[in-house]
Amino acid sequence: MEFREHTLPNGLSIVAEVNPQAYSTSIGFFVETGARDETAVEAGVSHFLEHMVFKGTPTRTAEDVNREFDEMGAHYNAFTSEESTVYYAAVLPEYQRTAMELLSDIMRPSLREEDFDTEKQVIVEEIRMYEDQPPFCADEKCKAAFFGKHALGNSVLGTVGSVSDLSVDAMRSYFERRYSPDNISVVGTGKIDFEEMVATAQRCCGVWKPSQSRRTIEAAKGHSVVDCLQKEGAAQEYVIQLALAPAAEDKDRFAAKILATVLGDDSGSRLYWELIDTGLAEHASMGHYDYQGSGLFMVYLSCSPEQTEDNLARVARIFADVEANGVLETELQQAKQKVQSRVVLSGEKPRGRLFSVGGNWTQRREYRSVRDDLDDVAAVTVGDLCEVLTKYPLSRNTTTAIGPLTSLNGR
Repeated sequence: MEFREHTLPNGLSIVAEVNPQAYSTSIGFFVETGARDETAVEAGVSHFLEHMVFKGTPTRTAEDVNREFDEMGAHYNAFTSEESTVYYAAVLPEYQRTAMELLSDIMRPSLREEDFDTEKQVIVEEIRMYEDQPPFCADEKCKAAFFGKHALGNSVLGTVGSVSDLSVDAMRSYFERRYSPDNISVVGTGKIDFEEMVATAQRCCGVWKPSQSRRTIEAAKGHSVVDCLQKEGAAQEYVIQLALAPAAEDKDRFAAKILATVLGDDSGSRLYWELIDTGLAEHASMGHYDYQGSGLFMVYLSCSPEQTEDNLARVARIFADVEANGVLETELQQAKQKVQSRVVLSGEKPRGRLFSVGGNWTQRREYRSVRDDLDDVAAVTVGDLCEVLTKYPLSRNTTTAIGPLTSLNGR
């Protein structure tokens, strides 16, 4: 296993984890842009643009793009988050150059107005579909309440209003700013010919003009709010609870992930034994999510409406206990085993490693091997978890519930 990197004169970053023993190749274009980079009038444009990238280029129609991926037998897709938009393909090694040429081409889409108008209706219907799903609504609304005016509270999809009002010229302007070569990393994993990867990038992307567009990163403060939004048609109550946590740049992020596993893993955690094993809730989990400058602990709970307040009280007692008494050594060791197993299992295929290598590079300009992650997880102590709890108290949080209830604790 070897890590290689190269930067083109226009700023395009090329990195690869080369594994000569692998049987497949994965290539991804990681664009460092997402919901947090949008203004209020651009809300949803990153996700909308992800759709438009597949609608054709000056040299290929949308049908050509899909047909050529299929002819390679590629597993290909894209996704948009708060911080990045990623386009990727997993192929057999002999298609490395072809896949990269195709991905490079769609990174410069035509953005035709007729395609824009058609896809806008698709996006609006997608937003309306998610508005009918209480878990999604709870997640988005809780983040908005928790982050307030901070950019991490921006909706990835945007709203029906913001997308409907968006113009094709506004999208083109956003594209020029954010899809600059100095804001894109080309990432390869698996059986990679790195010299060919660099040569293909130079030929296909070397003429792209940089814009020097940079993200403004500010730490979020977080708000303490309780919201209860009634949705009469829901059979269950869906609750999201957010608290501040270590950011992507923080070494404490490893301890935070282990703490979340101790408290809210989907099996064998404190929330599991208290709420799932006892039949009090259908789902109860906790995770750690890290962004540049800020991080989140997220609790997700779904249960019958009449059990919601009692279950939230139980969650609060679990948090109060761990803040007062810490974590047992046996809990720590079990959580470490789970996290380490997931690191290994997710990294067995080049496609799994692609998102780890690309995510580490775009967030921190850092390469981390599987061994690096395993070693940092192994080094976490009970004291490290206590330190995280001191810096980021779980009892200081925002709660949003969506379902049949009209209030929580009278609010």
